[in-house]
Amino acid sequence: GGMQMQSRELALAAARALDEKKGVNVMVLDVQHLTIIADYFVIASGRSANQVRALADEVDDKLAELGETPRRREGVNEGRWAVLDYGSVLVHVFHEQEREYYNLERLWTDGSNRVEFEQSED
Repeated sequence: GGMQMQSRELALAAARALDEKKGVNVMVLDVQHLTIIADYFVIASGRSANQVRALADEVDDKLAELGETPRRREGVNEGRWAVLDYGSVLVHVFHEQEREYYNLERLWTDGSNRVEFEQSED
């Protein structure tokens, strides 16, 4: 409540940050009806461990500007699968191979829960 951003706004802000930083295949999924873990998952890939780290840091920085700090950050240094946990929103940044392997979107997509967001023109 209060100053907290709505979870949807937060998810979209994270997605835009990832997209602007050239994250690959950025996706927002509304998982409220599928799990109690979070309301939204934001998923993106990086082509290298360095890019995964840069993408995670970008989300961290952009959301910090909006007054949101992650409850936890995991895997950022390894750059294989970074998770930023904002409570109602979980941001996953995968190394491309890892993303194929775990295929989170297959587990969490039910055909109608993908949230469109405005992507930067390239």
